Amino acid sequence: MITDLIRRGRTMYPNPRKTTSIRRLGVVDIAALKAAVSAIPESLWQAENADKPNRFEALDATAHIVFRFVANMRDWRSGYARPLWDEWQSLLAPVLAAATADYGYTNGVFPRVMLARMPAGGVIQPHRDANPAAKWPHKIHVPIQTNDQVVFHIDGQSYHLPEGEAAEVNNMGVHAVENRGSTPRIHLIFEYYDADQPEPEWLAALAAQQLV
Repeated sequence: MITDLIRRGRTMYPNPRKTTSIRRLGVVDIAALKAAVSAIPESLWQAENADKPNRFEALDATAHIVFRFVANMRDWRSGYARPLWDEWQSLLAPVLAAATADYGYTNGVFPRVMLARMPAGGVIQPHRDANPAAKWPHKIHVPIQTNDQVVFHIDGQSYHLPEGEAAEVNNMGVHAVENRGSTPRIHLIFEYYDADQPEPEWLAALAAQQLV
């Protein structure tokens, strides 16, 4: 069990490279992606949201279109492409590359990539991304559509993420989101890690014990 790892001194510590608050990564060109997202029919949003793998209670009414996800919630190296990835990859790739340029990784990997649409008046309840697969990659947001009444809370501090500005957020801290505006908020949300970085010792222990 996870408690066994802790007793053995193999605490599942997060990646020390991750931000502990908000890391602003700069403005990226989202024009083409925004146009494509604006053209997504409601029927596709509904169908993809109904079939999404990320069914977490804290997400409330936020809808998702998931392009890539992890096959194993214990291991970020298990990322796989969902059906829409091939269709959207050419639009997503330039934004993903620009948003992560500041890290300077030669062998960067994107295990989870998705669009998240929060309705006007929507909330994401306070939570931490507790699954082991979330502890190592950087968690990055790129607002595609937003309004000035969208507020991101992390460990008691509040932030607004402007449209087109990429930012890494601390998913290990308690975080929540409120859309107090009258329009939906749509973010491109993805994870990113350096495949050349040494893996934590607890990852092998988790795999060996087949923990969930």
